[in-house]
Amino acid sequence: MTDIDSLNALEADVLAQVAGAADEAALEAVRVAALGKKGSVSEKLKTLGSMSPDDRKTFGPALNALRDRVAAALGERKAALADAALEARLASERLDVSLPVRESGLETGRIHPVSQVMDELTAIFSAMGFSVAEGPDIETDELNFTALNFPVGHPAREMHDTFFLPEKPNGERLLLRTHTSPVQVRTMRSTQPPIRVICPGRTYRFDMDQTHTPMFHQVEGLVIDKEAHLGHLRWVLEEFLKTFFEVPSVELRFRPSFFPFTEPSMEVDVRCRKLPNEVRIGEGDDWLEILGCGMVHPNVLRNCGVDPDVYQGFAWGMGIDRIAMLKYGMPDLRDLFSADARWLSHYGFRPLDFPTLAGGLSS
Repeated sequence: MTDIDSLNALEADVLAQVAGAADEAALEAVRVAALGKKGSVSEKLKTLGSMSPDDRKTFGPALNALRDRVAAALGERKAALADAALEARLASERLDVSLPVRESGLETGRIHPVSQVMDELTAIFSAMGFSVAEGPDIETDELNFTALNFPVGHPAREMHDTFFLPEKPNGERLLLRTHTSPVQVRTMRSTQPPIRVICPGRTYRFDMDQTHTPMFHQVEGLVIDKEAHLGHLRWVLEEFLKTFFEVPSVELRFRPSFFPFTEPSMEVDVRCRKLPNEVRIGEGDDWLEILGCGMVHPNVLRNCGVDPDVYQGFAWGMGIDRIAMLKYGMPDLRDLFSADARWLSHYGFRPLDFPTLAGGLSS
């Protein structure tokens, strides 16, 4: 191999090492091995002093060109490695300061269990031929008590049970309704029988503990007809509870009770199994009071302009919050009014989960 051939081989070897350097430390080792004081290219340059003038003219430019090409290759490779290191660092330290895409209300929003249960009640009773009647939360003493056969001096009229508004100059006192029965009075006074309505809504009583709140939700039902009787009432309640709790059958127990607006009056218990953290309706050997009901008192019919010698009817009432707790396993009634988004996210329903009898009430 001629000396020129050895220079070419040396150049090829050094440039290959430059190209193969994985980082700047490896590249620095290649530079020292080639261009350092005892590097392979530097050693070749040292031989110029011992050459003849003719050889120096031939090999001097070739060695200087070799040194320049190696130095240029080292510089390019160093710049490339620096760019790659910067890109890697930028990628590892990247911080996305933009806001994430927010989920739509249909994804994050939830229907409150009370609203859902009201929709379930409406779906069930609508299928039975009932319509929905509503009335104001602020009522008169006459509609809330007198028309419903509450005698003067009845405990429910006292301040410790009822939220009364300030007395008017004429002596009249409005109040926050203590039940949705005034809606029944309004319906009977404005509608000719037969009547089949349910009356869901907010009601107010001065009470507060684990199972009572000053404001709660109630639904009452009313049927007025010429032939309505207790057998019809029992069937309506059985069908409602069976459908609402989504069980194949229920067993009810009727106990005598007293309400001013019904005669006879009854408390209704449903057979259940009471577990530590759950109540299962339709099975077991326990009983749970679920609602009150009875035949509409003749005095109430007269007060509403309905002839009790021609028409009779039955009514019932239950707490919406309470049956919601029983069905969906909520331990404390007060949580329904806590406005805790975490609680609502757990117990709430998706906005488009409309309850239907065909598709399932709570699916």
